Amino acid sequence: MKIDDVLDRAHVVSLPLAVKFRGITTREALLIDGPAGWGEFAPFLEYGPAESAAWLRAGLEAAYEGFPKPVREWVEVNATIPAVPANEVPAIVDRYPGCRTFKIKVAEKGQTFADDIARVHAVREHVSARGVIPVLRVDANGGWSVAEAVEAAQALMPLDYMEQPCSSAEELAEVRRQLMRNGLFVRVAADESIRKVEDPYRVADLQAADVAVVKPAPLGGVRRVLDVAQHLRERHMDITVASALDTSIGINMGLAAVAALPQIYDDEDIDVTPAAAGLATGILFEEDVTAPRQLHDGHLRAEILAPEPDRLSDLAAPADRREWWFERLRESWQHL
Repeated sequence: MKIDDVLDRAHVVSLPLAVKFRGITTREALLIDGPAGWGEFAPFLEYGPAESAAWLRAGLEAAYEGFPKPVREWVEVNATIPAVPANEVPAIVDRYPGCRTFKIKVAEKGQTFADDIARVHAVREHVSARGVIPVLRVDANGGWSVAEAVEAAQALMPLDYMEQPCSSAEELAEVRRQLMRNGLFVRVAADESIRKVEDPYRVADLQAADVAVVKPAPLGGVRRVLDVAQHLRERHMDITVASALDTSIGINMGLAAVAALPQIYDDEDIDVTPAAAGLATGILFEEDVTAPRQLHDGHLRAEILAPEPDRLSDLAAPADRREWWFERLRESWQHL
């Protein structure tokens, strides 16, 4: 393929968020109408060309190669709760009908640990009132020290896992050691330590995490996710597939990855379904380029959607932003 062909097929969109997330209220993305389907290039704005090249690979794979053959039709998903005040939690929880697993943002800059405790408690209380025992994950995006992470585990238990409690893989390994030493049964998950480093396998080598959060866009595509997942599973790490605040076109990649994960059978020869995936983030958008995906008892159908022409037109980014994204793609192309 040639870059001019990619740019000829590109559309830049600007999607409003219903809830402030990662400090932004609008999500921009470059979408590629390829011969094999639609791809997405939407690295976060702070990422440079070299780091963004993996996101471009993922978008090109979707647009020019398509996705591997699926082995399952439905994907269980978790709800995502941004770092909102506790009194706003019930309204967000109710956006996710049927979900049993909740990922809650914590360690937000400008907030306190008391805010985190209140938010987690609000999720647990609201979901439990519906007669459901929630499975809770907290995501600190590397915002805690080792000591703070251990303190958080004590205060917030029971938890499925703490996602990226500290910034480095070495710190994650130390958190795991201290949790075990103190008899705290909380797993550690790695996100940035996998998607923002050249060697995603280093986390396993350091025994720094129990769970790997893998995202197709920053890892370079669905096939790359499947390769990483196989390697880490062989080293006894569980896998959670998640989105990177993708549009519905980017969500195609995550659903395709979970749908294509090899089946695993337990000792009684029962198919072990993949962990609840972080792929229901479309609910955080006010508008998207496709109709909203519908949750069915906490699951999404693993279907591949294409933008609707009217939505694509209505959500088109201004000309200056379109050119900004075109230049960003050109710069990232140099690092493929």
